[in-house]
Amino acid sequence: MDKAKPVNEKNWETEVMNSQIPVFVDFWAEWCGPCRMVGPVVEELAGEYAGKVNFVKVNVDENNELASRYNVFSIPTLALFNKGQVVAQQVGAASKSSYKTMIDKALAKV
Repeated sequence: MDKAKPVNEKNWETEVMNSQIPVFVDFWAEWCGPCRMVGPVVEELAGEYAGKVNFVKVNVDENNELASRYNVFSIPTLALFNKGQVVAQQVGAASKSSYKTMIDKALAKV
């Protein structure tokens, strides 16, 4: 079962903006090769950070309003939200350790 929950414009407010803990958002699309490479890494991280960070996925083809709102022009874009604000962001596929560093740095400031 996927650990990163699909989120859309209807449940964005509840799942991301009003979350009590930070939320890691994977902006992706089905046709995007790098997005498919990042997907399993995001799932692994979701397991490792369970209870500390929520993980969600936003399909930009189905939710282009959300992608536009957060200036997602290139995918994958991975962003960490805390209390409704973007506190860290990375564009493009990267290593698991790179995402862990991004998350850990942001959590240290929360």
